[in-house]
Amino acid sequence: MAVSDQLTKLAARAKDLEDRAEAAKGKSKADLEHDVEVARDSAQAQADTLRETVAAGKNQVSAWWDGVQRSWDEHLAAVRTGVEEKKAAHDLKSAERIAGQAEDDAVFAIDYAYAAVAEAEYAVLDATLARMDADDLANA
Repeated sequence: MAVSDQLTKLAARAKDLEDRAEAAKGKSKADLEHDVEVARDSAQAQADTLRETVAAGKNQVSAWWDGVQRSWDEHLAAVRTGVEEKKAAHDLKSAERIAGQAEDDAVFAIDYAYAAVAEAEYAVLDATLARMDADDLANA
């Protein structure tokens, strides 16, 4: 897939997330619980696909990106474990603390995604420049 197509797909996914986040406010608890499960499964599937692509050598990524992928996998495992443990809390004070932490985690995840987009911008521009350099050498 071309970089421009990937960027279009990313922009559409971000808009979809924005729409779904707004719609979540008006959903029933049961519907929202279902959406959470679907979103978790989707995120896991995306992470699995990314890991498999790198492992299969389909994309020759730098060791740095491989380390980022491993770190992300560890982060996802820790978050999922924490979410399941927090569901056991039943008193109001714990529920309020858990809700606040979940909201803070959501804000941080958005900030992290924004930083990832900024890193992607750098990577795309750097790759374009590297291709120009290679083409210049080929034509020299």
